[in-house]
Amino acid sequence: MGGLAARVLRRLGQSVLVLLVMSFVIYGLIGLMPGDPIDLMIATLPNITPDDIARLRSLHGLDEPIWLRWWQWLTSALGGDLGNSRLYGAPVESVIAGPLLRSLMLIAASLVIALAIALPIGILAALRPRGVFDTVANLIAFVGLSMPTFWLGIMLIMVFAVTFGWLPAGGVPQSGAGVAETLRHMALPVATLAVATIGQYTRYMRAAMIESLNQDYVRTALAKGAGRWRVVLVHALRNAMIPVVTVLALDFGMLFSGALITETVFAWPGMGKLIFDAVMGNDYALALAALLLATAVTLLGNALADVAYGWLDPRIGRGSKAP
Repeated sequence: MGGLAARVLRRLGQSVLVLLVMSFVIYGLIGLMPGDPIDLMIATLPNITPDDIARLRSLHGLDEPIWLRWWQWLTSALGGDLGNSRLYGAPVESVIAGPLLRSLMLIAASLVIALAIALPIGILAALRPRGVFDTVANLIAFVGLSMPTFWLGIMLIMVFAVTFGWLPAGGVPQSGAGVAETLRHMALPVATLAVATIGQYTRYMRAAMIESLNQDYVRTALAKGAGRWRVVLVHALRNAMIPVVTVLALDFGMLFSGALITETVFAWPGMGKLIFDAVMGNDYALALAALLLATAVTLLGNALADVAYGWLDPRIGRGSKAP
């Protein structure tokens, strides 16, 4: 347990350092974007003088070096002040709260459904490679991987919202709506994200399981009389899950900030759409906070994956190589 705690603390320290560096990188990149707040203000005030512009830049600190502006922002952020959103006219933390919750709801539901379907299919396909079930599973996985997300979302809307009228075409439930209504609004975007990832996880699970089943320790366990399903689910599956956990950790961060197409198709106001609107609207404070939050979620996913490696194969935590 002590080794696991030290591993977690080390990963958290590395994540904090990476997040600090990324905050400066993102701040610098946003600062290079054309059209800072003063430029936008100048566009609405044709009679403004150069002296007024200089005073405004000095008032907002835009005449200072970028590293000093970043440090001032960082100290304010550590104190709980992320600034105000220009687009929404409200503190950044209050603007992010709603989209953050909605994105986490979509991600959690879609990943649970995708893994619940993909992992058993991948395991069963690996038991008889090139068999009938394996061929059908591969075909379905390739179809899922080949379908564009926007097309799949539109098709689901056409079938379940327009043709049958079973589910809402998009949007979020009204405030105070019950659990059933919330699930109805989530059904189509969750299904879109799940179908888009089922094929990927199925392929990874199948490949990793085939490799694990061909290892010496599996043949040894079978030779000693261990049951086939015990060998598959206890011995082989733990090692086969390691590459799947790696992909899952990377996908978690990508889905958090990159589900823009799905959120746009279904008018679901999550983090992907929020980041896009903030960048396109030159809302510096909101874009910076949202991008850093997406970075933090990605780092958290990788840290949790690293901890999961030690649970799946304790030799990894001790510095040994997995078979």
